Amino acid sequence: MNGEEEFYDAVTGLESDESYEGVSEASFKDAIVFEGTQEDSDGLPQENGVRERRTTLPAPMFSRNNFSVWGILKKCIGLELSKIAMPIVLNEPLSFLQRISEYMEHTYLIHKACSMPDPVDRIQAVAAFAVSAVASQWDRTGKPFNPLLGETYELIREAEGYRLISEQVSHHPPVSAFHAESLKQDFVFHGSIYPKLKFWGKSVEAEPRGTITLELLNHKEAYTWTNPLCCVHNIILGQLWIEQYGTVEILNHSTGDRCVLNFKPCGMFGKELHKVEGYIQDKNKRRRRVLYGKWTECVWSVEPQEYEAQRKAERKGVGDARKHKQQDDVAVLENEDADDMPEVQETVAVVPGSTLLWRVAPRPAHSAQMYNFTSFAMSLNELEPGMEGTLSPTDCRLRPDIRAMENGDIDTASAEKERLEEKQRAARKERAKDEEEWSTRWFQSGTNPYTGSQDWLYTGGYFDRKYTDCPDIY
Repeated sequence: MNGEEEFYDAVTGLESDESYEGVSEASFKDAIVFEGTQEDSDGLPQENGVRERRTTLPAPMFSRNNFSVWGILKKCIGLELSKIAMPIVLNEPLSFLQRISEYMEHTYLIHKACSMPDPVDRIQAVAAFAVSAVASQWDRTGKPFNPLLGETYELIREAEGYRLISEQVSHHPPVSAFHAESLKQDFVFHGSIYPKLKFWGKSVEAEPRGTITLELLNHKEAYTWTNPLCCVHNIILGQLWIEQYGTVEILNHSTGDRCVLNFKPCGMFGKELHKVEGYIQDKNKRRRRVLYGKWTECVWSVEPQEYEAQRKAERKGVGDARKHKQQDDVAVLENEDADDMPEVQETVAVVPGSTLLWRVAPRPAHSAQMYNFTSFAMSLNELEPGMEGTLSPTDCRLRPDIRAMENGDIDTASAEKERLEEKQRAARKERAKDEEEWSTRWFQSGTNPYTGSQDWLYTGGYFDRKYTDCPDIY
């Protein structure tokens, strides 16, 4: 292992199915679900050459029960984990570029926003998309592979109407840029992510720096936001568990409407675990809707006055119940060895008159044996015959260390990972000797036209399939 290898957890991801607007409280359990199955009526291969996407991995994950990272992390408390070598046993068989692409399972929410004439309805759909994008983080405690400089990943989903390209544009610091576009040219979704991680003794906190931008071209609207913080608890001892927290502000730069979402930390007694609450306000700062739910489960929308009336009713009589419960809860604070995960309450109390914006899809029954992957994640590293002739040679489906790990060969995966890192270091030294700067292939550094901040922008041309000048990174 080499100390220059960067360690960071993905801070984006997703897993959901489609839920339609207008679903009442009474019909919550019967809400229509979009399964995302591929139309293939002509029998021809589609979507990167895959006729029918796989539903499992070639091999189950290996046990991490006998491994401890304390020897590595004990000197890193309070520091950024940017140059700490982490063993492959902590990985999952996906690149961070593939983890970013997990946003795209929820593309139906973007399509929904594109079809809505009312701007408040549109920002509601965008907010649901932003929340659903972190849903796949739940129980995904493995870290993705760090992308090599120049590594790419493409994802084409013709049935869902989009294609995506991503590239690792910087190694120190690690920056991943992505660009997705509608095949019907009605939206563009892009951004760059720079994860910053710190170890706090029992937990690792990931701050997902970078701006996410969604443009609805038919409405001439642009939305920007950043992701919430992610914390993985019990890194040293106990059962790993994840929470998301922080404020996410989604701004419509065209109308001035904004949505403010509060991803709540679990709190002292775990009562706020997974909860998300927020509101939509127009440019005159008038609140139009309240959003609430759990990022692991669902998001609902309701009129502000109905939400406040319901909450006032719930607060009556809570004081006495809280006093009786405090003595029992004190015991939770006495465990100094692990941050016990609070008991999860899987249901959300639905306020009468609410509309369902999004609901998570069940994971496969074998998900726990497959790195807790969602159905969407299962398909991301699939490499079918014929695809190698189409993909860029830098596509992470072609990475031998990830492929070996997916196949259950940990020794080969570890050896290949070290070989690739050494090759990357040698290439960097050679460039330094020749005083040559690294040149990105598909993105260039620029200014986000909506926020004015530094960003990485797609220069085009990837899908022309001209890859003769791509770097040799594998």
